[in-house]
Amino acid sequence: VKKLEMAKSSADDVELRRACETAMEGSKVVLSIRVAKSRGVWGKSNKIGKGQMAKPRVLAISTKEKGPQTKAFLHVLKYSNGGVLEPAKLYKLKHLSKVEVLTNDPSGCTFMLGFDNLRSQSVAPPQWTMRNIDDRNRLLLYILNLCKDVLGRLPKVVGIDVVEMALWAKENTPVVSKKRSTQDGPATDVAADSDMKVTVEKELVSQAEEEDMEALLGVYVMGIGEAEAFSERLKRELHALEAANVHAILESEPLVDEVLQGLEAAASCVDDMDEWLGIFNVKLRHMREDIESIETRNNQLEMQSVNNKALIEELDKLLERLRIPSEYATCLTGGSFDEARMLQNIEACEWLTGALSGLEPPTLDPSFAKIRAVREKRTELEKLKTTFVRRASEFLRNYFASLVDFMISDKSYFSQRGQLKRPDHADLRFKCRTYARLLQHLKSLDKNCLGPLRKAYCSSLNLLLRREAREFANELRASTKASRNPTVWLEGSTGSNQNVNNADTSTVSEAYAKMLTIFIPLLVDESSFFSHFMCFGVSALAPPGSPANGNKSNDDDLGIMDIDDNDENDNKSISELGALNESLRDLLDGIQEDFYAVVDWAYKIDPLRCISMHGITERYISGQKADAAGYVRLLLDALEERITAQFTRFVDEACHQIERNERNVRQMGVLSYIPRFATLATRMEQYIQGQSRDLVDQAYIKFIGVMFATLDKIAQTDPKYADIILLENYAAFQNSLYDLANVVPTLAKFYHQASESYEQACTRHISVIIYYQFERLFQFARRIEDLMYTITPEEIPFQLGLSKMDLRKVVKSSLSGVDKHIGAMYKKLQKNLTSEELLPSLWDKCKKEFLDKYDSFAQLVAKIYSSETIPSVTEMREILAAM
Repeated sequence: VKKLEMAKSSADDVELRRACETAMEGSKVVLSIRVAKSRGVWGKSNKIGKGQMAKPRVLAISTKEKGPQTKAFLHVLKYSNGGVLEPAKLYKLKHLSKVEVLTNDPSGCTFMLGFDNLRSQSVAPPQWTMRNIDDRNRLLLYILNLCKDVLGRLPKVVGIDVVEMALWAKENTPVVSKKRSTQDGPATDVAADSDMKVTVEKELVSQAEEEDMEALLGVYVMGIGEAEAFSERLKRELHALEAANVHAILESEPLVDEVLQGLEAAASCVDDMDEWLGIFNVKLRHMREDIESIETRNNQLEMQSVNNKALIEELDKLLERLRIPSEYATCLTGGSFDEARMLQNIEACEWLTGALSGLEPPTLDPSFAKIRAVREKRTELEKLKTTFVRRASEFLRNYFASLVDFMISDKSYFSQRGQLKRPDHADLRFKCRTYARLLQHLKSLDKNCLGPLRKAYCSSLNLLLRREAREFANELRASTKASRNPTVWLEGSTGSNQNVNNADTSTVSEAYAKMLTIFIPLLVDESSFFSHFMCFGVSALAPPGSPANGNKSNDDDLGIMDIDDNDENDNKSISELGALNESLRDLLDGIQEDFYAVVDWAYKIDPLRCISMHGITERYISGQKADAAGYVRLLLDALEERITAQFTRFVDEACHQIERNERNVRQMGVLSYIPRFATLATRMEQYIQGQSRDLVDQAYIKFIGVMFATLDKIAQTDPKYADIILLENYAAFQNSLYDLANVVPTLAKFYHQASESYEQACTRHISVIIYYQFERLFQFARRIEDLMYTITPEEIPFQLGLSKMDLRKVVKSSLSGVDKHIGAMYKKLQKNLTSEELLPSLWDKCKKEFLDKYDSFAQLVAKIYSSETIPSVTEMREILAAM
């Protein structure tokens, strides 16, 4: 009957196991069984089905291999609304701590599983109820086997008769398997066959334990049904066994005494051995200390030997540094500075520089610097340095002066009468370059010695440069042939001056350009050479392609750049640049006077040549960008200021000449300075070069401003003829400057201004002439226009003086014999006009203005005096056309 029930157990349901695996997404299920779930409390008696609803569930056990370990899980699955299994809970069997079969269920099919990792231990775990005892035993037995085999421990088991469990396992296992004792003592059968789907890999009890258990059960088989009697018998036998054990122990006392005596003898031997070992340990410690002392002394001796050897090597090196070669000492203290001896002097300087740096940290170890021998040797080297620097400085100062004195004493070196000589400093620089390397070493030895040397060089060379510039400028002016132009350009007087103004004075500006072409590159080269030669750490080369670089000697610069090789790492500083500029001022100061003399000479010949000289100077200024040409830029700026001042002086004098016209007695016609200004402007445009455009434009602005202001003042002296003077002069201004205004924006602006002033003067003059002949007619029209602002046109004929009769009188007096009135108007226009060429255009303007006014008068008459007839506009136009 039991086997039949097991065959029907849900544990053998293959479809149930597959449904569980599907719900658990492919996990391997080793056992699945249907149960009923209810709630209960630990230790309290509850009856199944009272106050609780049992819910159908499925318990499934799965395993998972993870490396060498195997993990086991208990899954709780519930049925969804569609009858499909779905996961509800998941427990790890490693946390299973208690298995309790409830005693309040008589069938024994209800149990609880306790886990030690539940969040709230106060909530009772669920109660699981099986269909029968076989299902309960099968599930619990499988769980216990898994805990033993996989986890290595068993949970606490309460309420289960393990003997009954073992018997059940043995009965329900067709093939007897090996047995093994559990941790709690009683044996349990863990065998399984393929039909029951229960597998146990290891035994819970051994074979011997199993046979003893069978014999024991056979002896007490009669009392197996009475648990209490069976338990009492076991207790009595346990007491008897314990009494037998105590008796056996008491009988073995002699043996124990012998063992104790042996132990005491052994302890005595151990004590003796410990004492001997202590003695040996003390002796060994003393030996170790002796060995360490010997090794320490030996290491110290080796270290001392190494240090002594290194010290001797260092002292040998130091002695080599402290030795002063006799040939160098002789050269530094009393050697000659002749060109043949310069190589030895340079070698001595290089050795002295290296020796001084070799006695200073970090080249020399700081500890050596305190040695008395080193200090004494450093003092000796300093004396050598001071002596050599003093001797070399004195020699160079005398050498520079002697070179320049020799050149100045030779008159053939400079420009002479009839011969312009270009200054040539190639030989001078070649001789100086012999001592360039010496100056480099003097700078490294003592920077302060360069100041006096620089001053001596600048003082000597300044004399040479000024002499060259003075002689060249004198001969340049003497050899230049140019006719002197009068400075009275815009005077009111007439004469032959206009013809003299056309004389060619281009040789003047060419002479100035030649002066700059010769001397500006020379001064730039001298500045660059001086910067390199005297060891200034700044850029001393002008930019390539500049005008000042055109005649530069590349051989000189290559030599100087070779000198600077050892100074490549010097940084340009503000103080160094300031010192260079001060020295350049000493080198070139005063030479500007000779340039000024050329400028003043050119101004006296032709003031307008200031324009050309300004452009030439601007071109040279834009070419000087290098630091070494700093003073040359100042010189060019000063020249530009001188030229600008001279030209401004010319402009002021010319403006004064214009202003003198207003003091004359009554003037008529075109003022003399109007056409003269056109001639002046044409000449000025011819002289413009480079950047002198602004200079000329400023002169135009000043000239024309004074011209227009003077014209207005002259016109105001006689208001009767003011408009005639204005229109004639403004017309002459436009006619004379028409061509220039098309190409010069500044003149174009004043051209338009003159055009507006001309139109205004024409309008005023024509209006005066028209009103002189037709005053009554147009005065009548003006009265009508004034009244139209206040009253209606119908009421105007009834106003005093504006009746139809008054209109007839006015028309008769003004328009009867209108051709005579128009002829008188023409004669009036012609009478005071000195420029006949203006008369046709003025007469056309006059006729047009008269027709416009008459047209307005005719419209007023037609509107207000519609019944009256006057000559039509067409008739009047025909009369005017016939005049």
